[in-house]
Amino acid sequence: MPFADDLLAARMLGNPWFAALPADIRDELLAAGKPKRLNGGEFVFRQGDAGSTFYGLVAGTLKVSTLRADGKEAILGLLEPGNWFGEASALDGLPRIHDITAQGNAELLCIEPAAFAALMRHGRFARAIAVLQAAHTRLAFKLLEDAMLRSTRARIVRRLEQLAHGDATMSDSGRAVVQVTQDALAMMLGITRQTLALELKTLVAAGAIALGYGQVHILSLPLLRALEDDA
Repeated sequence: MPFADDLLAARMLGNPWFAALPADIRDELLAAGKPKRLNGGEFVFRQGDAGSTFYGLVAGTLKVSTLRADGKEAILGLLEPGNWFGEASALDGLPRIHDITAQGNAELLCIEPAAFAALMRHGRFARAIAVLQAAHTRLAFKLLEDAMLRSTRARIVRRLEQLAHGDATMSDSGRAVVQVTQDALAMMLGITRQTLALELKTLVAAGAIALGYGQVHILSLPLLRALEDDA
């Protein structure tokens, strides 16, 4: 059953990339989408899958991940409602490069190849897709730079700040409560749970954050950033 138009638009407009599209292109993109619902644990796609569908996330949270050489999972990011993804394979037709899994019940819009090709004939949409791909590339290089050059504490601080802005959403406005478990945060950073716990304890003692069940409360962003600089 299709999503209600007003509810769908409201959910998707929370994403800066989608909100920046011309209104007529937004309408055409939403109209082209085929609804799909997933249960928690179901895959949108797996690494190596063929596919050229472009996706929009309407509701729920998706986990972007891959398996490390030792068989352990590495979480690359989280997708929240309003995010659009899958443009790389939609553009080049090559296999998917990571897994995307529903964290709980999720609702998607699927833009099939023929509809995507029709949208790409609009110069304004084609440019928007280039901007989206550039944003995803910048995010990947930012994470790579952090992994190679930053201390463990600095990486934790920077990832918390990124999660506060919606992770892949990259919203201008941040939130004070980050919904993430410590296990998931450790997998995002490629560190042990014990190492993360020690660093979080330091941030808590300094008054920068407080910990809740499956949550990190950012009490002072300036203080948190100062602790990053001191690391």
